[in-house]
Amino acid sequence: MTINEKDLLNSIMESLSRIDYIKPEDIPNIELYMDQVTTFMDGQLAVSKRRPEDKILTKTMINNYTKNNLLPPPVKKKYSREHILALIFIYYYKSILSIGDIQAVLNPIIEKYFASDLNFNLEDIYSEVFRLEKSEIQNLQKDIAKKYHTSQQTFQDASAEEQPSLQRFAFICMLSFDVYLKKQLIEKLIDAQAGGEKNSEK
Repeated sequence: MTINEKDLLNSIMESLSRIDYIKPEDIPNIELYMDQVTTFMDGQLAVSKRRPEDKILTKTMINNYTKNNLLPPPVKKKYSREHILALIFIYYYKSILSIGDIQAVLNPIIEKYFASDLNFNLEDIYSEVFRLEKSEIQNLQKDIAKKYHTSQQTFQDASAEEQPSLQRFAFICMLSFDVYLKKQLIEKLIDAQAGGEKNSEK
């Protein structure tokens, strides 16, 4: 493994270890206006940006989520803690799922637990799901390291000049295939859920 390859793998692992979620206690206890919501989300999730100029959420995005019934409308132009929690879920989903699939996953949760007076609310669900993140990141780091080392064993017959770029391509393909399979699984779970709901309605 060359120095550059070691640097690449170390950089990937370091970026994964920096990933964190917005903790419920970090969310303001007061209702926020739109500008305050976008500023808060941008500050809290800055580490997940690909480029510094990228925006986490914009006013247009939030308005579209409301129009598409993904997000309950604000009350007197103000967004609650529950709105922020819903937006965080949407933020993570939107990079891999269509609007329709996000609706299928999130709407039942929002309808039942948003601003709920039940013993179990949206914040409880958020906390339960995101507390699994640290152990999942550790598992992911091991899996990425394994895939990386496997990719470094490919194209052994290629020239010294061609080998690094071909091995990088193999690594990208392995990661992409993993994402593809997981996306397929998520979509099948969503379809099965939709089928189950239709049957229960009948």
